[in-house]
Amino acid sequence: MADLLHRRPDGPRRLRELLAESEGPVLAPGAYDALSALLVEQAGFPAVYMTGFGVTASLLGRPDIGLLTMSEMVDTARRIVSAVGVPVIADADDGYGNALNVIRTVHEYEAAGVAGIHLEDQVAPKRCGHMEGKQVVPVETMVGKIEAAVQARSDPDFVIIARTDARAVEGLEAALDRGRRYREAGADLLFIEAPQSEGEIEAASLALSDVPLLFNWAEGGKTPPIGLERLTALGYRLVIFPLSNLLAATRAVTGVLDDIRRVGTPEEAVQGLPGLQDFFGTVGLPDALALGKQFDGS
Repeated sequence: MADLLHRRPDGPRRLRELLAESEGPVLAPGAYDALSALLVEQAGFPAVYMTGFGVTASLLGRPDIGLLTMSEMVDTARRIVSAVGVPVIADADDGYGNALNVIRTVHEYEAAGVAGIHLEDQVAPKRCGHMEGKQVVPVETMVGKIEAAVQARSDPDFVIIARTDARAVEGLEAALDRGRRYREAGADLLFIEAPQSEGEIEAASLALSDVPLLFNWAEGGKTPPIGLERLTALGYRLVIFPLSNLLAATRAVTGVLDDIRRVGTPEEAVQGLPGLQDFFGTVGLPDALALGKQFDGS
């Protein structure tokens, strides 16, 4: 949990260390608000991934089809960063416009304290990477965006991740070619979105073996599930889980509401859930009260 009294650690530098030093991939479960991020940290994970899919669902109750603005995403990122002491990697969609917009996007996410962002090559309005009907911008356009992002960052450790959605539009080889171009433009990691078989996952790792790769674990998506041991053997350096917490929360809340509707109280569904005092501990009430007593005598 982020210390209420002290500043957060250097997120970009710490993320770089994790990516360089971890024996296997860095695991970053998805968070869509400060509480879900706090739970990720308390579960012992070294990094948090702010999911655009989850933030859209949480803030708007709508699908991930490019409805959120840059300022809404940055505001969420800022709250998440303030809640935890581990690096936060954030979805920055398509950079919210052209290369000039990307420059501002990088400045705003850096100011929010995130450790890195990923930028995708979709045509606006974008959509979730595992939906149908995606389109991608010309490769030269995305190369310019990546170059702008790299030059815009004030902290050289701030991690720029280039995502390509070209697999669904132009095929795997075109997606890999785009990845190479984005790496040449200065991207620190590559994110080949939605490979459709384990063979394609392996092909990406072989074709881009000199580049750190991100793997997107999306339950029910176009990419098949693959074990951590296999991902480690293939050399993937970062694994994000954008949907897991959101889907689990949806199922849990639905169960409680079904209980209330059926019997009039949530007695059955809440069995085994944390009690109120437990939750006070989760969100740091004892520490906050002690800190208040230290300074104002309350």
